[in-house]
Amino acid sequence: MRRERLRVVGVEAVGPYTLLRVGRGGLDPGAPGQFFMLEAPGRLLPRPMSLCLAPPGELGFLVDPIGPGTRALCALGPGEELAVLGPLGNGFRLDVQRPLLVGGGIGVAPFPYLSEVLRRPPALLGFRTPAHAEAAALVANAEVVLEPEYVTQRLEPGRDVLACGPEPMLEAVRALAPAAQLAWEAPMACGYGACYGCAVELGGTWKRLCVEGPVLRAA
Repeated sequence: MRRERLRVVGVEAVGPYTLLRVGRGGLDPGAPGQFFMLEAPGRLLPRPMSLCLAPPGELGFLVDPIGPGTRALCALGPGEELAVLGPLGNGFRLDVQRPLLVGGGIGVAPFPYLSEVLRRPPALLGFRTPAHAEAAALVANAEVVLEPEYVTQRLEPGRDVLACGPEPMLEAVRALAPAAQLAWEAPMACGYGACYGCAVELGGTWKRLCVEGPVLRAA
């Protein structure tokens, strides 16, 4: 991992989300499912963001402006700088035979990059509203599911499920696909295991999601 100050090269609205594109500098995009810590100028703590897109020379992040930190990131304009640390954590295992991407809401963020690496497998993406569902356009071969229906109602047996989304969705996927890979999230302050802010209890032991995740086996 490395920390660099990178310059914003583009900001695009994707429904209620913001696609923040920054110059790559000397940072490696890492593996799909890994994340970066993004720190807007004047903010005390950075925010963890899955890598969404990795075109040549750029890193792209899909941000949901739901708090002061994420709103500060979305308010950045082209030419402004932010601090970026990464890549961090463990991404998805890519040795799968019949991949199916399953996402909910802002949990679709790592899927554009993952989809390209896996050569555009089918994807089931769930959203609250048609406006949120505009993010599905970033993912190839995506089937959109709108509430009150859920993506878990359309899961196909025999698929290698790679999922990211809200915890209730991940719990439902875990029950239906015990071999799935699940990308979890938790509050993080450092991103590399020092602060224990992202520690969660799993199977009777505590796991730091930034180091031992964020992608975990469903079991």
